[in-house]
Amino acid sequence: MFCYQCEETTQGTGCTVKGICGKPEDVAGLQDLLIYTLKGIAIHATQARSLHLERRDVDEFIMEGLFSTITNANFDSSCFVTRIEDGLLLREALRASIITAGGTIPAGPNDAATWTSPASGFEQKAALVGVLATQDEDIRSLRELLTYGVKGIAAYAEHAYTLDYQENGVFAFIERALSATLDDTLTVGDLVPLVLEAGKFGVDVMALLDKANTTSYGNPELTTVNLGVRDKPGILVSGHDLKDLEELLVQTQGTGVDVYTHGEMLPAHYYPAFKKFDNFVGNYGNAWHRQASEFRSFNGVVFLTTNCLVPPKDSYKQRLYTTGVVGFEGVKHIADRVDGRPKDFSALIKHALTCPAPREIETGELIGGFAHHQVIALADKVVDAVQTGAIKRFFVMAGCDGRVKTRSYYTDFAQALPEDTVILTAGCAKYRYNKLGLGDIGGIPRVLDAGQCNDSYSLVVIALKLKEVFGLEDINDLPISYNIAWYEQKAVIVLLALLHLGIKDIHLGPALPAFLSPNVVTVLMDNFGIAGITNAQDDVEMFMASNGDADADAELIVA
Repeated sequence: MFCYQCEETTQGTGCTVKGICGKPEDVAGLQDLLIYTLKGIAIHATQARSLHLERRDVDEFIMEGLFSTITNANFDSSCFVTRIEDGLLLREALRASIITAGGTIPAGPNDAATWTSPASGFEQKAALVGVLATQDEDIRSLRELLTYGVKGIAAYAEHAYTLDYQENGVFAFIERALSATLDDTLTVGDLVPLVLEAGKFGVDVMALLDKANTTSYGNPELTTVNLGVRDKPGILVSGHDLKDLEELLVQTQGTGVDVYTHGEMLPAHYYPAFKKFDNFVGNYGNAWHRQASEFRSFNGVVFLTTNCLVPPKDSYKQRLYTTGVVGFEGVKHIADRVDGRPKDFSALIKHALTCPAPREIETGELIGGFAHHQVIALADKVVDAVQTGAIKRFFVMAGCDGRVKTRSYYTDFAQALPEDTVILTAGCAKYRYNKLGLGDIGGIPRVLDAGQCNDSYSLVVIALKLKEVFGLEDINDLPISYNIAWYEQKAVIVLLALLHLGIKDIHLGPALPAFLSPNVVTVLMDNFGIAGITNAQDDVEMFMASNGDADADAELIVA
């Protein structure tokens, strides 16, 4: 196997025996083969669109297939065997539809669009189509960067799709981008613009998801979230999917079962629609990589709605349930919705009622809900704080958390920031500093949590609004610095989205992606000022003295 799609890849180069995430070699190979199969389907899907032949089942299959290969989503080899088999059948059905519509299949099509094999041959085929099949290092780097960006787009598109929001343009780009990664005629000069175009669709899909979430559940609002527990049995919901949470809350009403959030589900508490449920208790624990100890101490049922699953320990494996694209051999799985009907969570509820109440691991409260609607409502207060010098600089510290020790950098960085700075955050990276008690500036909390990783879009909206209010020509003239932690492919599309919006001088850590070749890193550095991190104290001093003048941006705004 060879995999380097996440930040924690072995020795910063690539996992070759077993994934640091826990992914075994056979699953890694099947994921490579599924991606190859999806690219073959995409070739035909792109041709079908030129004939005005659009297949919603094809869009959905590609979207869910991509999502299933994201880090920490699915570890079950049987799921991937089934997806590949279904993909080959779908590809052939699509070919037949093209011919029926009057199209012709080009002579000598790419192998990805024609190969076939029984499941017994999947392992042999997978060994031929992995990452290293592309020989040129720079072409490989850009192909993988594009593929990982598209995986992130697919993940966010799936969340919106679940709430009945979709845009054909997003699906069309996914298919076109996947096809391009197989086109040997494309040069580095051809692929770089395509990678940046992925950023444009990253913005589009995050805006779509924001619309889906806020239309369905209301605009996130300033909210205090409980960190303690009650004395009733509970269900702990992790992952990202709000629709699953909504249906679970409805079905647990009056049962005597409490519902708690974990990890990226914390921001669900900020939505008005969920506040009516009296058994929606609070948040339990921290980021995804702490789940081995926190799922054990929770005592009750644990429900994984999307990626961010760590291979489960025996101490809680029998209390764990998955759904959607998530899977692990031997873990119970909740079936998808049929004909629009809600998922059936009766098994979770029945199981939870046999469990003791959660063991309390902390007490206190967190304040969040600072998505763009809430922050813009406080715009006058924020603008006044900037103009009077009470706030000198904002730091966007969105992104992912992870288990490597070097991620303590983000805690140290937050603590080292001057007291006249504010952190704008989204994603699970916030768990490195959202419980530090950093205080406030004139009633404005110094940590403004916009929500999940996909809510990084809110941080962009906030920046664009401030640019408008201050009458600036360039978003980079704002007193905002970007120090972002990444882990997996959804963070990749967030980065590409920021680049599309023209944001420069982004610092990325704990380490730069292993899939970026030295030449591609040079392109990103030269054109966008992308850089890594060093140590917290030196980096704080560097950011505060950006462009050689710590007060330059603030003075520009006041003027």
